[in-house]
Amino acid sequence: MAANAANSGLRLHAGSMDDEESQISGRSKIQPASTPGQENWIVDTDQKKQQLPPTISDILGLDDLFSLEVWRASVGELLGTAVLVFMLDTIVISTIESDIKMPNLVLSALAAIIITILLLAVHPVSGGHINPIISFSAALVGIISLSKALIYIVAQCIGATLGALALKAVVSSTIEQSFSLGGCTLTVVTAGPNGPVEIGIGTAQAFWLEIICSFIFLFASIWMAYDHRQAKELGHVLVFSIVGVVLGLLVFVSTTVTTQKGYAGAGMNPARCLGAAIVRGGRLWEGHWVFWAGPGIACVAFYLYTKIIPRNHHRSKAYDHDFYNIVKVVFRNQGERKD
Repeated sequence: MAANAANSGLRLHAGSMDDEESQISGRSKIQPASTPGQENWIVDTDQKKQQLPPTISDILGLDDLFSLEVWRASVGELLGTAVLVFMLDTIVISTIESDIKMPNLVLSALAAIIITILLLAVHPVSGGHINPIISFSAALVGIISLSKALIYIVAQCIGATLGALALKAVVSSTIEQSFSLGGCTLTVVTAGPNGPVEIGIGTAQAFWLEIICSFIFLFASIWMAYDHRQAKELGHVLVFSIVGVVLGLLVFVSTTVTTQKGYAGAGMNPARCLGAAIVRGGRLWEGHWVFWAGPGIACVAFYLYTKIIPRNHHRSKAYDHDFYNIVKVVFRNQGERKD
C-alpha cells in the first residue's frame, strides 16, 4: 500500500500522453513530481511575465510584419480598394459625361451605395478599411498596430493602382484625357475663348477641405465602428451604411460649396488619388500632397479628440497599440538608458 501511494504521488498528469510511445515501451511514462515550492515558483514567474511592461516591439506590433494571417488579410484590402477605385472613378466619369442637371448629387448617392457594399464585403476578411485614413486612424487609436496599418496602406495603394489600370484598359484615350481617369484634381486645363484656361480651386482651399471633410468623416461615422457598444447595438450593416452615406454627403458638400469645375471634390482616400496619379500622371501630381497631408492631420486631430472626451461617454476599449502608449514606452526606454 505504501509503495502504491508513493508511486501514485510520483505521477504528474501534465498534458496528453504519446500513445505510440506507450505501446512501444509497454508502460506509461513516469514524470518526476514537482514540489509545492517549485509549483509556486512557476506560477510566480508567469505572473511576473504578465506584469512586465510592453516593449517597443510589442507596441508597434512588429510580429505582424511576419504574420501570414495579416498578409493574407491585406489581400482583401488590395482587392477591395481596386474594386472601389474602378467603380468610383467610373461613376465620376459617367455622371459628369451624362447630361443631367446635378451630376454631383447622383455621384454622391452612387458612391454611398458602392462604399457600403464593399465595406460589408471586405469586413469579414480584414476589417473593411479600404482607405488609408481608416487604417492610420485605427493605428493611432490602437485598434491595430502601426505595422499592420503599414501593410494595409501599402496593399490599398497597390490595389488603387490596379483599379486605375483596369479603368484605363476599358476607357478611350479621349475620356482618359478629359476626365484624368476620375482621379483627384485641384485644377484642369480646358479650352477657353483665347486659348487653354486653367480652372479649379487653390491649394490652400483644397487643403482645408481635406482636413475638415476627413475629420467629419471620422467623427460622424467611423467612431461608431470603433465604439464596441454602438457597433454591437447598431450592427455592421447599419454602421457601414452610415459610413457610406456620410462619405457620399461629404463628396456632395465639397463639390457643391466650391462650385468650381475642375475640382473633383475632397478625396478622403489618399490611395484612390495615388492610383490614378501613378497611372495617368500629368496634372494629377500637382497638389497631390494635399490628399495625403490633409487626411493625415485630420487623423491626428481625431485621435486627440478621443483622448480628451471622457471614456465613460463612449465606452471604448483601452487598446494596447494606442499611440500614447507608444510614446510612453519610447520615453521610458530612453530614461532607462540614461540611468
